Amino acid sequence: MTELTLAQANTIIEAAFAKASELKLKPLSVAVLDAGGHLKAFQKQDGSSMLRFEIASGKAYGALAVGAGSRWLNTTAGERPHFVQALSAMSGGKIVPVPGGVLIRDEAGAILGAVGISGDTSDNDETAAAAGIEAAGFTADKG
Repeated sequence: MTELTLAQANTIIEAAFAKASELKLKPLSVAVLDAGGHLKAFQKQDGSSMLRFEIASGKAYGALAVGAGSRWLNTTAGERPHFVQALSAMSGGKIVPVPGGVLIRDEAGAILGAVGISGDTSDNDETAAAAGIEAAGFTADKG
């Protein structure tokens, strides 16, 4: 399996910020985690409010935890809240079950990591994450 590099993580962040600029989004915070859930890169745009790191990384962490984009977690929270509450407890509260956490997949479909974005609406966060992942040459899996 290919490992996600720092250069690729930074490309994802730069492209996500470019998409945010194009769409005139509010200031974003972007966390890129490797496949093991470890922080690879993080950047916060000027004007991004507090707790954005925790929210962005929680979206990415949640996606990695279940092997699906955090949109799936959002849907599941409504259908099976006890399940998502248990996941949150098991992870020490690290999971944020709302859209904006997107898996990074390679050509073979293997998970290389995840991107979590916070700052605008969850749908816009997810759009920027997918744009960043695709700009780095990977497949974005929103769940």
